[in-house]
Amino acid sequence: MVLPPKLAKTIILAFIGFLMCTITVRSVPNTKVLTVLCNSGVYSKGDPFGISLSYVVEELEIVTPTSKNYDYYNISPYPNAFAYGHAACNRNLTTSDCTTCLGAAKTTMFSTCQSRIGARSVLYDCTIRYEQYPFTD
Repeated sequence: MVLPPKLAKTIILAFIGFLMCTITVRSVPNTKVLTVLCNSGVYSKGDPFGISLSYVVEELEIVTPTSKNYDYYNISPYPNAFAYGHAACNRNLTTSDCTTCLGAAKTTMFSTCQSRIGARSVLYDCTIRYEQYPFTD
C-alpha cells in the first residue's frame, strides 16, 4: 500500500514530534577529582581569615554559574584578613550543573585541606581555588 506523499509526510512529522517529546537527555557534570592542592600554612579557629574565606567561597559558588564563560575571580571585603578566590566551570555545562560541580569541588577541597590558608580543587568539569594572596591562573 502506498500512501499519498502529503499523508506520508504528515505521519512522519507526527512520529518525529512524538519521539522528540518522549526523549529526554539528562547529563550530569563530571566531578571526577583530577587534583587537590593544599597550602602548607594553616589558620586557626577564630582567625579573621576564616570569615573572609567563608565569604569568598560562598560568592564563588553563587556567582560563577551566572558569570560570563563560568569564570569568576573575587576578593573578600574584609581588609584585616583578605582572601582571594577563583572558580570556573566547563563552558558546556548548564548553570545548575556548574553549581553542582562547584559544590563537589568545594567539598573535596575542604575535606582534604582543612584549615589551610590556600587550596585548589580541580575536577574534570570545574575548579575552585582560594589563597591569602592575589593570584591569576
